[in-house]
Amino acid sequence: MAAAKPAVTVPLSERAPAKVNLSLRVLGRRDDGYHELESLVAFADVADVLSLTPGPTLALDVEGPYAAACGDAADNLVWRAAQALAVCIPGGRLGGFHLDKQLPAAAGVGGGSADAAAALRLVARANGLNPGDPRLREAALALGADVSVCLDPVARMMRGIGHDLSPALTLPPLAAVLVNPGVAVSTREVFSRLALRPERPASADAVPTALPALFAWLETRPNDLEAPARALAPAIGAVLDALRAIPDARLARMSGSGATCFALFTSMAAAQTAARALTRDHPLWWVRATALR
Repeated sequence: MAAAKPAVTVPLSERAPAKVNLSLRVLGRRDDGYHELESLVAFADVADVLSLTPGPTLALDVEGPYAAACGDAADNLVWRAAQALAVCIPGGRLGGFHLDKQLPAAAGVGGGSADAAAALRLVARANGLNPGDPRLREAALALGADVSVCLDPVARMMRGIGHDLSPALTLPPLAAVLVNPGVAVSTREVFSRLALRPERPASADAVPTALPALFAWLETRPNDLEAPARALAPAIGAVLDALRAIPDARLARMSGSGATCFALFTSMAAAQTAARALTRDHPLWWVRATALR
């Protein structure tokens, strides 16, 4: 392990980018109730922003359009992440967190997990820990299935219950539009409605690095949670219908357990044009054109 860096006292900031499940296969259900998954994950350039002013006392304040959905500070994943890593750093510094909540909550884009991962990175920086310090991953594993992949937000294959991560992948440039219809979907309820097939093996083929081949690869690997999520929240179907009606959209599907959906395009100009049209036609939807990596 590399030597630790000096602890810092100046305010620090990290982006917590939206996580997008480009594919999501449910391979089977484990004896402990968790599900074995296989998902190609990428990260958008839309994000929450988390800052930390190092100090002796843990505190959290939240602002932004989705602040009200964050609940009490003590239940927030930022708070829990800071406490989880503090346990691994006897005498470590915490401080005051400020979260600018720009991503919808319970939306299938890992907003809470991304915030928790950003909190871990900030506490690590405040205490002079290196990004590869195993204590960060230890804390991430204790917080939830998606936190580990959000620690280093680059494209990866995510397997198992979300903790088995491939090395970073180099995807071709991906332009996308993210859309959330303003409904929250419970991950637990979506999984409870999933009609499980007999257990399937994980795929062994490599993720293509050329854009046409990647689109073809994704076509054969849908999101298995889309059907049960649509049954719970019909608004998801309306979003997907709108995305699939866009002439330039190459692929449209739901991310995670919903309700956010996405469409992929061959250029950012096409994605931005689509986002403007969707915003005009559906002013109550959260719509963002973005690049995925």
